[in-house]
Amino acid sequence: MRVLCFADTRFPIERANGVQTFQTCHALARRGHDVTLAVRTDTAKPPRDPFNFYGLAAEPRLHVRTLPAPGPPKARRVAYLAGALRLATSAPTATVVFTRDLGLAAWLLQWPKSRRPRVVYESHGISAAVAREMPVLLGKPELLPSASKLRRLERREERVWKHASAYVGITHALVGDLRSLFGEREHVFVAPDGASPAGLLPGPAADRFIAGYAGHLYPWKGVDVFVRSLAHAPGVHGLIVGGHPGEADLERVMRLAGELGLRDRLTITGLVAPTEVRRAVAPATVLVLPNPASTISERYTSPLKLFEYLTMGRAIVASDLTSVREVVEDGRTALLVPPGDERALGAALGRLRDNPAMATSLGQAALALAAAYSWDARASRIEAALEAALAS
Repeated sequence: MRVLCFADTRFPIERANGVQTFQTCHALARRGHDVTLAVRTDTAKPPRDPFNFYGLAAEPRLHVRTLPAPGPPKARRVAYLAGALRLATSAPTATVVFTRDLGLAAWLLQWPKSRRPRVVYESHGISAAVAREMPVLLGKPELLPSASKLRRLERREERVWKHASAYVGITHALVGDLRSLFGEREHVFVAPDGASPAGLLPGPAADRFIAGYAGHLYPWKGVDVFVRSLAHAPGVHGLIVGGHPGEADLERVMRLAGELGLRDRLTITGLVAPTEVRRAVAPATVLVLPNPASTISERYTSPLKLFEYLTMGRAIVASDLTSVREVVEDGRTALLVPPGDERALGAALGRLRDNPAMATSLGQAALALAAAYSWDARASRIEAALEAALAS
């Protein structure tokens, strides 16, 4: 099968969306499909090789194609859409377009059915709900969208839901919400994110009990809750793998650690290459996913770090959210605590510190679960959607 995947972003990119997109395309190519990933040019000089950047072997069936998109953001977007349209409409008949770009999908689906390509859309959230919530999570109410923009997003969402050849959601909760809003449709699939096997990693530190977190330091990721939880967990050391030196979040977290008197119990590595993240967090005995409660976290999140944690064989303490419960079970493959509750998170860390056998058991159960969430397993779920689109 020929698959044309669109991602309107500079590439490669350090953020999770780049990892998810490239790993998914790579896994589809490994399964025998001819995959073209259309992106914008890397801004690094010289441009970086995506295979090396993401630590993946060269795959002859995966082709990375850059679409020229110069100028300021609006001009780049228009140029990318024009290039995407040319590529999609000139592709061989038996080609499926696969994208998580709602605007592009909606644009392609407004063309007459006889002229438009088969489109499989991958949803990571209901756009209007995300647009309403993100400014609040970021503490930037001035970015709240207008009523007209929300209506425009809702129209796009409905068009793609109703007219895409097949539809992929990252959580069952998200798909349920879409059905409630727009009704039933055929060819709907759920494909959570995934992770690669961790390979041989060093064991946890022998001289300290370390709770680790890997990822961005945005407040809405819950890293502040994690830092505060350490104040309620004496004897537990914290390890944060992440922190972009050019962003204010690193300074905020370091300041919080200082205010709480935790500088001697918290290590922050700063930005780490994607291929080195798991090795950097490997000294941890316990891994933490502290997402606070929000519509996005509760229903529209399939966090890469959770699946990467599974592959490491460490005990996991995570926020008790619907999206997380779709993957792990409290007391068997993870400990779940009320989201945003720093005391409960600290108590869970202390519980595992005092019960090494429980920590080991949870880690082993998590590792046994990891195979169900490999990138190949994800690609097989998406493959079913692509086949349904091709047959439609």
